[in-house]
Amino acid sequence: MIVNIRVIPRARRNQITVDTDGTVRVHTTAAPADGAANEAVIKMLAEHFKVPKTSINIIRGSTSRNKVIEF
Repeated sequence: MIVNIRVIPRARRNQITVDTDGTVRVHTTAAPADGAANEAVIKMLAEHFKVPKTSINIIRGSTSRNKVIEF
């Protein structure tokens, strides 16, 4: 399964929301430095979808707010 997400780093709290147009937004308190936000996003998605972290890959956008994630 491939999902497009939008990451909001340095948010007030960690949460996952879905907009009316189907965009998945991942709000994380982690800073986007040294891949910390990417690690936090993978951890949050794994907990939300109840899959192992190793089954989630960032296909595109590892340095961007817009990411393509593969489960």
